[in-house]
Amino acid sequence: MRVLRLFHSGVMTAWRARERELRRLGHDVRLLSARRWDEGGAVVTLRPDPREKDVDVVPVATVGRHPALFAYDPRPIWLALGERWDVLDLHEEPFAVSTFMTLVMRRLRRNRAPYALYSAQNIDKRYPIPFRWWERWALRHARAVIVCNTEAGEICRRKGFPGVPDIIPLGVDVDRFSPADRQPPAADAPVQVGYVGRLAPHKGVDVLFDAVAAHPELELTVVGAGPQEDELRQRGDEPGLRKRVHFAGTATQEELPGLLQQMDVLAVPSLTTPGWVEQFGRVVVEAMAAGVPVVSSDSGALPDVVGEAGLVVPEGDPAALGEALLRVGREPGLWERLRQAGLERAHECSWEQVAQRYDEVYRRMTHSARGEVADTTDPEVVVVAYGSAGLLRAALEPVRELDVTVVDNSSLPEIRELCDELGVRYLDPGWNGGFGAGVNHALAHRVRPGSDVLLLNPDAVVSVEGVRALHRALRAEPDLASVAPGQVDDDGRAARVAWPFPTPVRSWVEAVGLGSVNDRRQDYVIGSVLMLRAEALAQVGGMDEDFFLYAEETDWARRAALMGWRHRLVPEVTAMHVGAATSNDPVRRETYFHAGQERYLRKHFGEAGWQAARAAQWAGAAVRSVVLPGERGRAARERAALLRQGPRRVERERFPRPERPAREMVGP
Repeated sequence: MRVLRLFHSGVMTAWRARERELRRLGHDVRLLSARRWDEGGAVVTLRPDPREKDVDVVPVATVGRHPALFAYDPRPIWLALGERWDVLDLHEEPFAVSTFMTLVMRRLRRNRAPYALYSAQNIDKRYPIPFRWWERWALRHARAVIVCNTEAGEICRRKGFPGVPDIIPLGVDVDRFSPADRQPPAADAPVQVGYVGRLAPHKGVDVLFDAVAAHPELELTVVGAGPQEDELRQRGDEPGLRKRVHFAGTATQEELPGLLQQMDVLAVPSLTTPGWVEQFGRVVVEAMAAGVPVVSSDSGALPDVVGEAGLVVPEGDPAALGEALLRVGREPGLWERLRQAGLERAHECSWEQVAQRYDEVYRRMTHSARGEVADTTDPEVVVVAYGSAGLLRAALEPVRELDVTVVDNSSLPEIRELCDELGVRYLDPGWNGGFGAGVNHALAHRVRPGSDVLLLNPDAVVSVEGVRALHRALRAEPDLASVAPGQVDDDGRAARVAWPFPTPVRSWVEAVGLGSVNDRRQDYVIGSVLMLRAEALAQVGGMDEDFFLYAEETDWARRAALMGWRHRLVPEVTAMHVGAATSNDPVRRETYFHAGQERYLRKHFGEAGWQAARAAQWAGAAVRSVVLPGERGRAARERAALLRQGPRRVERERFPRPERPAREMVGP
């Protein structure tokens, strides 16, 4: 596919290996990069590389030096966006000026290619207006967000990204950073410790000096430069460190592999500050590729990057750091074990592997995944139950020949006994977290990971033939995220399944009596029987567990739609739905329903959007409470009172939820 990438640090020849590997995978890649950029204190000019003869690299002039505040010359971007691309890969932070200007030009150019964003920001910062506005806008409409650490992904989700971020490590050239043929230090030889990086207080070099000073068996080589260099050189001349600390100055990418090969162990003693925390630590994987064990602090993303391939110590603790460095050089077998584990970890970060991960992201963005994906086997069936064993039996018996999982939010022995009798799998999550939490529990424990999933209400009945017909309909169109059958109640009356997404405007349209206008749209499907596509689940994630009993499937469908998926009613299949089987309390149901609507509107339209919709719903209920007779008028009055008080507030006060146990999260 044709991929347009924007990456200001592509000025570094070594970091354009991603594009070369993507080209080998069959992608037509064009890279727009800064013509000149300050990388680590040195101004680098983009130079062509003989290995890039098949990669289109376009240098672009820039204004400004801050990675988030600089701007590109818009002319090359404008011209490129006039072409057809399958994917736009904006390797810039979501709040950056360069991201905003590119997306504005994309809109003006009417370029409909889906786009991916990149983020390494693992401190949850609230940016000033307008940065936080366009950050949310950029995230909300992205098809993918690629991050280099877990926390950056969670921050992007909290700020509006509707799907699951892809965690892809920074790449390393495992051919250039290769291990030397060497052994661990001899028992009577000093342990050669290395530091590579900027010489600045947040990098913790002071802590490293303290660690080395306490252990005469350690010698230190410092590679790098920075504002703390003079201070550190003076300290290195102190009696306790003199002749054991050596400064090698800065190193080019060509010189660095050789310097690393001379080290027994690399120290990465970074310190977290209010405005900075380690986002990845590229030198960690470079050292591992060179066969050098690593000891790092636990700042930011370092523990995840190091994993089992090194030792991690508390940041700012010179005693722990010194003991770990000495241990690597002296403990029998440890150096060899960490060296081997590091080489395996470095392979996971090789440019070849990184490009493979990007290829997967691009194919997911364009709904063109490779290989067989749940298209020939039956879907798994998930039932979230809460009591009502009799109704549950009626739901399970027609589909028991499929892989069925019952998540019992009520933790009742009779539900477990029924599942044992019918031969279906029973899961007890240990609490009632609502429908979405129950679905997520089942997704985290799928019989066949990667399979399509049928969500079946415990008060609904569909035949196994109907399930398979739904599955064929889902798989017939590659961009369908969900399908649902037609639905009737136990008296045979048809129920509505396809709906428009709720919006503040549609709330007012409904309030003034023009609901038929809304009925013309069929954005998503709900109901007692809902089949979800495996690829959509992988991209969008599970249900949002902030929802309890209503609107969680609306939210999921909305997030899927933002990422390019569609939803469809399959009228030739019919399911029966008794309705309201899990609660016979109409007040509770009404409260849960409107609390779900409030959560949905707040999430997707903000506080102002919710208040606008709330005013419309209250006005409509108030009018109906006056003009409708009897029970309908009374119900309208109760609804108006609920809306006036605030549904979520009433839900919290009257129907508080149980405490959430500590467990793995699946939903956003």
